[in-house]
Amino acid sequence: MGEFERSSELCVSAEEAWAQAIDPVGVNREFLPFLRMTFPANATDLVDRWQPGVKQFRSWILLFSILPVEYDDVVFEEVEPGRRFLERSSMLSQRVWEHERIFEPTATGCRVTDRIRFVPRIAWLDAIQGLLFRATFFWRHHRLRRMHGTPEGS
Repeated sequence: MGEFERSSELCVSAEEAWAQAIDPVGVNREFLPFLRMTFPANATDLVDRWQPGVKQFRSWILLFSILPVEYDDVVFEEVEPGRRFLERSSMLSQRVWEHERIFEPTATGCRVTDRIRFVPRIAWLDAIQGLLFRATFFWRHHRLRRMHGTPEGS
């Protein structure tokens, strides 16, 4: 099992950061140009009709927006609108994939924190997959900071 956490302070309200995080277009803005996720054609709010523990849809993860390299059977376990969500899914390569995103208001905007836990289907790939996942979330937070700015000195 692997786990890590990444946080960023942003110059955007928690409400605006939340709206981007549950919008398929906003999710893909964080991944591009390296990755893109597929979503149902009519999806505009990923947690709009969530039911705890029920698979919402299968999302293919596309390398450079073209090559399918992974899928995610998206299941939201907990959703606190505007504050946090906990996705606990399975993936092609992961027996368990947990992604919790938390939005906390700050004096200058908000703090976005991603907590990741994963259990690979092939145990010896744990370290390699951990590096890939950490790099992916490093990139996502880099994109968030570029899109929204950061408070002075952070």
